[in-house]
Amino acid sequence: MISVFAPLVRGLYINAVHASRIVLAGSGSVTPKNALSIDLESAYDANNGENETFNEEAAAKALSEAFAAWEFEISPSGSDRTNTVKKQPSSIVLKRGENTLGIFWIDRDIDSARRRRDNGDDSVLEEIIPLAVDTEIIVPGLAAAERSYVVKDRVAVVLGGVKGFGGQICTSLAASGAFVFIADSEIGEVEELASNINLRQGKTTAIAVQVDVTNEESVKALFAAVAAETGGLDICICSAEEFQTGSMMKQELESFRFTTRVNYVGYFLTAKYASRLLQLQHLGAPQWKTDIIQINSKFGLEGSANYSSYAGSKFGGMGLTASFALELMEYNIKVNSVCPGDFFSGSLWSDPENGIFAHLLREGRIAGVRTIADAKAYYESKIPMKRGCEGPDIMRAIYYIVEQEYETGQAVPVTGGQVMLH
Repeated sequence: MISVFAPLVRGLYINAVHASRIVLAGSGSVTPKNALSIDLESAYDANNGENETFNEEAAAKALSEAFAAWEFEISPSGSDRTNTVKKQPSSIVLKRGENTLGIFWIDRDIDSARRRRDNGDDSVLEEIIPLAVDTEIIVPGLAAAERSYVVKDRVAVVLGGVKGFGGQICTSLAASGAFVFIADSEIGEVEELASNINLRQGKTTAIAVQVDVTNEESVKALFAAVAAETGGLDICICSAEEFQTGSMMKQELESFRFTTRVNYVGYFLTAKYASRLLQLQHLGAPQWKTDIIQINSKFGLEGSANYSSYAGSKFGGMGLTASFALELMEYNIKVNSVCPGDFFSGSLWSDPENGIFAHLLREGRIAGVRTIADAKAYYESKIPMKRGCEGPDIMRAIYYIVEQEYETGQAVPVTGGQVMLH
């Protein structure tokens, strides 16, 4: 039940402070002295003594009522009446009668939450909440890179978070102040990237998690781990993908199926379990908008010979994005896709043995081109902006999607003019 209780508690805190917070599941049954203890007996329905169920909305109501009863004070500093100082519990204990259901430690970052848990530090939190908040601030000439503040303190999950754009997205999110779960199938590579990010940032800003996006139990376990470590999330990015080249007349059926399982089914499973967590969080923070973002492709906007399984799965992903967006807006979950152009710097294109450039050279499909560097220059010349897509280009699109509250179900092309919408 931790994966249910934790997002309810996180939603409660988000609603109180209008900002992302870490909610860390604790252990043991000893109630911290200054913890806010909440009885959830009213959330259990006996159904005439059979098949007892847990009512999530009733639980959110009980949490909200108990939290509202907690003390707060207005800043007494004379003429300074611009802020409200709220005192809040740093730990919450959920009970059912005498039985402890869960203990949760709350703070602004995971290192602080872990210290509180490990040291039993249940001293209160003080949050300064502005009474008047500018809802729209327009700064002339604001560079896209400077918009990275929109993900600061938010919790993000990136599936396919090591290779290709995924690794650059994880590194950039952490550098922008987000907390990132890096999820991929090769746990050694995931742990190495998380360790490097944490070393660079000087604190824990990334956690490595192994996941197989084609396996439902694996994806379900990933989001259960997210709930236990941070209580929930704000941004879910599905960057996992499989890429196969070659004629559809020669492609093996299992190769086609595997590409579809990763790119299409994997996106479905990701959105399914991310949205369940976000829906629970929404019960406590109904005004808080969250994001599910698929890293799609220019091939999700146009077909391509010799890439049919990849393009087909990406076209399907666009259908899922539009459909998910219609269903999930009820919970203030925005769903959008980013459609990058060719990532020539990545191993998919530039690997000297197995990359697309090497494949094209071996087949002699580019007349007069003999080296990978020449092949790259040839393909760059066909792009209006004369270069391939890079990580910072994708990050600007992600910042836009998170920042833009009035858009969902969209494809955001980042192709340098390769693909133009009509």
